[in-house]
Amino acid sequence: MMSDTRPQGQPDEAMLDLLIKQVTEGLSPDEQRALDVMDSETASAYLRDLERAVAAVTLAGSGAEQPLPAALSARIAQQAAEHFASANKVADLAAVRAAAADKVRHDPAAPSRARGTGAYGWIAAAACLVLAIIGWERSPQPAAPVAVSTPPPVIEPPPEKPAAPTAPTAAEERAALLAKSDSLKIPLGATKDPAAAGVTGDVVWDPVTQRGFLHFAGLPPNDPSVHQYQIWIFDAGRDKRYPVDGGVFDVPANAGEVVIPIRASLMVRKPAAFAVTIEKPGGVVVSGREHVVALGQTG
Repeated sequence: MMSDTRPQGQPDEAMLDLLIKQVTEGLSPDEQRALDVMDSETASAYLRDLERAVAAVTLAGSGAEQPLPAALSARIAQQAAEHFASANKVADLAAVRAAAADKVRHDPAAPSRARGTGAYGWIAAAACLVLAIIGWERSPQPAAPVAVSTPPPVIEPPPEKPAAPTAPTAAEERAALLAKSDSLKIPLGATKDPAAAGVTGDVVWDPVTQRGFLHFAGLPPNDPSVHQYQIWIFDAGRDKRYPVDGGVFDVPANAGEVVIPIRASLMVRKPAAFAVTIEKPGGVVVSGREHVVALGQTG
């Protein structure tokens, strides 16, 4: 069964046929009962409009059987056009009029409905036209499109890369080395060299990893272009004349305490003593030990 797709409040074809017949010829009892069971509100509304339309057309027309007079047709079309213009609506009036006229022209029951009153043919046609115009007015018009603004897409910033771990300072590495149970901690004392006056410190050394640090307080700052400090490690398994080079370093002005990493050039198997000398820039391979500013011995 096909669904009724007509707009709400609009007459279907059966109702429209009965309404036109009621105002042009009258209804038989059976037809009246058929109309009574239809949508009474819609039928009443369209019946009033149709009666007014037919009355207007009847007063303007003649009683002879003839097509809808050209003047009357033009006037209805003009009034319809003015109506749509004043209502600010857009409608294809020619299509509406053609559809209404086509309904009457192809209605096989139209000749029998005339019943000798020739005016009823064009009256019904005019009524169909007027009713179609009224029906268009009552039909719900499509709503104007509403522009919907789409918010711009939210672009999430890329996740921040985790910061690279900061390298531990020499003081932090020294503290970690001190925490190891197998590390050696040796006090460093000043010598009789004039540059060693007031120097105190210590050395921590890990025999397993061959890493260590010197910790000084009171060591005078140096000019790297004139001289540098050099570290020496005395290994009990080597000749005392050739201690292992532990690298050169500088003490900046106003340094206070300094922590210096030891970079042994050779494997130290049995550390016996640590010393710091003053040498030429870049250090030496074999020290004359003229300026020893700090010395510390194990056991």
